[in-house]
Amino acid sequence: MSVIEIKKLEKSYGKTKALRGIDLSVGQGEIHGFIGMNGAGKSTAIRILLGMLKKDSGEVSLLGGDPFRDCVELHKRIAYVPGESNPWGNLSGGEVIDLISRLRGKTNPKRREDLLERFQLDPGKKCRSYSKGNRQKVVLIAALVSDVELYILDEPTSSLDPMMETVFQEYAREMAAQGKTVFLSSHILSEVEKLCDHVTVIKDGLIVESGSLPELKQFSRLIVHAQCRRRIQGLHIPGVHGLRLDGNKASFSVDASALNAALEHLTEYETVSLRCAPPQLEDLFMHYYTHGGEAQDCEARGGDSQDGEVRGGEAHDGDSQSGKARDGEAHDGDARGGEVQDSDARGGDAL
Repeated sequence: MSVIEIKKLEKSYGKTKALRGIDLSVGQGEIHGFIGMNGAGKSTAIRILLGMLKKDSGEVSLLGGDPFRDCVELHKRIAYVPGESNPWGNLSGGEVIDLISRLRGKTNPKRREDLLERFQLDPGKKCRSYSKGNRQKVVLIAALVSDVELYILDEPTSSLDPMMETVFQEYAREMAAQGKTVFLSSHILSEVEKLCDHVTVIKDGLIVESGSLPELKQFSRLIVHAQCRRRIQGLHIPGVHGLRLDGNKASFSVDASALNAALEHLTEYETVSLRCAPPQLEDLFMHYYTHGGEAQDCEARGGDSQDGEVRGGEAHDGDSQSGKARDGEAHDGDARGGEVQDSDARGGDAL
């Protein structure tokens, strides 16, 4: 059963096309990662799903209903965490959590206490006295405390420390095991890789890749790091990409069909150390967000990577379009914080 079904969705801001006919399907009980640079169209798609924006064309189904026409009923069945939020400063964290959860119906005191304990939040403090991370916990708990069918989470762990990120990931897996669906937009690629069943990559308003992680990685190259006894002069072999040489060290990406030839060439320089591994999600992401051999300015470096020196050269074989956010899409990625308050005033739709 599809919880989210999008076909040929388009949305423009004046002459700027934020979404250019995207297709997306999210099944029940799935944790689905939705990744892309700022300005790629992620927030526009999410706002259309929430009924906060009206689409220009295409089809959008959310839990079997129309997100714009049926938004009041649908919001009783979904919970949302915005990318930026600022809970009411004069209310305590517990009061904000209770207020938001009551908007969806009955509260669950046991679940509330469990979440407060797991996220180590003192609910008695005023929100204005919280750190940024604790304010994020308030918004996150306010969403997770609700027993709903779909959780739409936009950068849910952006201000959390690594321990709390792990707590969130554990809870998300528990929800998925119960048949709940999690639609996760994140810049923390290591989190997406650990957590998500399926991943969709969006760039410039278009879906450039979508599928399970094994399905995505099979289209990527292997990453090779080698160290030899003698200085490496070159590796001019078809199928080798992004070669970086540093004396007797070499790093590159290679098509599976060219791996043997590359390794045989390295033996001419007396190989003493070799590491060959499948690419990580970050490699796949940067494959689509490179231009002219250099990665565009991007906030999406989710974790430590040993392959940073390799990715730059992959742009010669990747999508050559610029990954820079377009001016018209600034409305898409930067104004989320303000809209949260507006949506709260309309009956808590934003959370």
